[in-house]
Amino acid sequence: MDKAANLRSSLLKLLWHRIEEDDLPGLSAQLAYFLLLSLFPLLIVIFTLLPYIPLPHEDMLGMIRDFAPAEAINLIDKNVNEIMNHRNGGLLSFGIIGTIWSASNGINAIVRAFNKAYNVKESRSFIVARGTAIFLTFGMIFVFILALIIPVFGREIGLFLFSQLGYTTEFIKLWNALSWLVSAIILFLIFTGLYWIAPNVKLKCRSAFPGAAFATVGWIISSIGLSFYVGNITNYSLTYGSIGAIIVLMIWLYISAFIIILGGEINAFYSEKNKTNC
Repeated sequence: MDKAANLRSSLLKLLWHRIEEDDLPGLSAQLAYFLLLSLFPLLIVIFTLLPYIPLPHEDMLGMIRDFAPAEAINLIDKNVNEIMNHRNGGLLSFGIIGTIWSASNGINAIVRAFNKAYNVKESRSFIVARGTAIFLTFGMIFVFILALIIPVFGREIGLFLFSQLGYTTEFIKLWNALSWLVSAIILFLIFTGLYWIAPNVKLKCRSAFPGAAFATVGWIISSIGLSFYVGNITNYSLTYGSIGAIIVLMIWLYISAFIIILGGEINAFYSEKNKTNC
């Protein structure tokens, strides 16, 4: 028991030290900026792929709509729809290469932040490092599409099966309760993949679990908290007009970036602790 308490105390002290030493607020601001730049290209690619998937486009942001501030989601949805409605020709052509490159900027920024957490330099060549970022971008697109498909088709299959038994209403209540768990599991898998592959360090998959668990829980709680604060305590749109939604989006991305980087610092702490104990 004392050993566990000492470990938690050491973790908190080291994290506080690393927050100052690695300038996590500054890194989070940089990452939030790159996430903003890469967000719309990433969503455009996913929107472009949706016609090839039997899925309503309204479900596109379904996984994060329950957590994120409404102003941020509405701004994203509105702008992506405008871009998609005014573009000429299909995006699945040479144009997708530039879009993927732009979308990978956010992942590339995450890689740099994780390398700093592990106190390692990027020794991989530019092509390998950028290729890793693009690979992770494609991985996130794939997981995001699965995250859209699984709940929709799972709900339809469940409705069909339970309707045969006459328990349709009960299933809908159960599904609404489980949808939060499904979203959390998907987020955990996304964060695990990032923490495992992104740093320029050889890691075992399970070594990414502590940071992934923290990032999943932290992101959900902070997003719900910010959503509640914006919806019930303050009104950025009333104060700042149309730019209020942009402010909310940037605050949300900044908090998300801070939590993602802090998860990397947690994994780095346990990695160093395991090396010391070996």
